[in-house]
Amino acid sequence: MLRIISLNLNGIRSAANKGLLPWLGRQKADIVCMQEVKAQLPDLAANLASPKGYHAFFHCAEKRGYSGVAMYSRHRPDRVVEGIGIPEIDREGRFLRADFGNLSVVSLYLPSGSSSEERQQVKFRFMELFFPQLEKMRKARREFVLCGDWNIAHREIDLRNWRSNRKNSGFLPEERAWLSEVFDGLGFVDVFRRIDPRADQYTWWSNRGQAWANNVGWRIDYQIATPGFAAKAARTAIYRNRRFSDHAPLVIDYDHAL
Repeated sequence: MLRIISLNLNGIRSAANKGLLPWLGRQKADIVCMQEVKAQLPDLAANLASPKGYHAFFHCAEKRGYSGVAMYSRHRPDRVVEGIGIPEIDREGRFLRADFGNLSVVSLYLPSGSSSEERQQVKFRFMELFFPQLEKMRKARREFVLCGDWNIAHREIDLRNWRSNRKNSGFLPEERAWLSEVFDGLGFVDVFRRIDPRADQYTWWSNRGQAWANNVGWRIDYQIATPGFAAKAARTAIYRNRRFSDHAPLVIDYDHAL
């Protein structure tokens, strides 16, 4: 089995202080895709920049303490690609790809538009520019799994208070339609939903009020794969026993060997 974990860290150093590395050691994950690292490589202690037993790769944002994606892998990739070659996206550190044979694993972090209308327009711009990249992936003779915080809840089942959020970033009709096109138009598969159709399965909770305690959450973290690889998914879980950030780890096991 190949175990892939995706987790928005909301700061890798903060998550480490909450026990991230010992937990990862117990999970025996083959690949860990991380988002919102919020650090530059020189800022990281050795155990985070190069943890024992893993090859580590980072695509950090130019702005300090902001965004950034990373990947830990027990297997050395054949190739690693930082960014997609579009400066306005790459300067924010949002895309990291590692190739293992015919499988490409991506750590992906879409912008959030919740802080301002300006950032919502940045998010829409990202979606516009990234869609052709997704088209290229589907046309390539490779399997892909894109792991990360997509900052969009796709359907009503994917957030608790969907009625009151229909005009809010993350559940806007334009965002949901775009994600539907990724699934229905391009043929990518929401791997979690392929296995688990239940309601009340969330990966992010606001720090306001009692959202975590009352499970008032959103499912905005995904592993989205090409059909061939998605069909290999055997088990999935959202880990909630311990909190490392405002997101929960999404764990999926695949019947696949690197």
